[in-house]
Amino acid sequence: MPVQVIRFDETPNPNALKCVLDGQVSDRPRSFRTPEEASTDPLAGALFSIRGVNNVLINGDWITIGKTPDADWKSVKSGVEKTLSDHTS
Repeated sequence: MPVQVIRFDETPNPNALKCVLDGQVSDRPRSFRTPEEASTDPLAGALFSIRGVNNVLINGDWITIGKTPDADWKSVKSGVEKTLSDHTS
């Protein structure tokens, strides 16, 4: 069953959001600052394919997504939801 976003929480950083999920996506913290670092992690790699994403932290039942200042949160959120649907079933 795909994991879905329950809610997006703001963080002190206006270019980062915490995505609270309805299921586990990791049994340990995984942090990626570049697409190259995420190249061996299917979920992180897919999240980096979303336009504007520039860092990813995956831990248990949440993911924090960082975006470039010019990226639109609406499209990033939509991309995260689609990616989770496609990569967590």
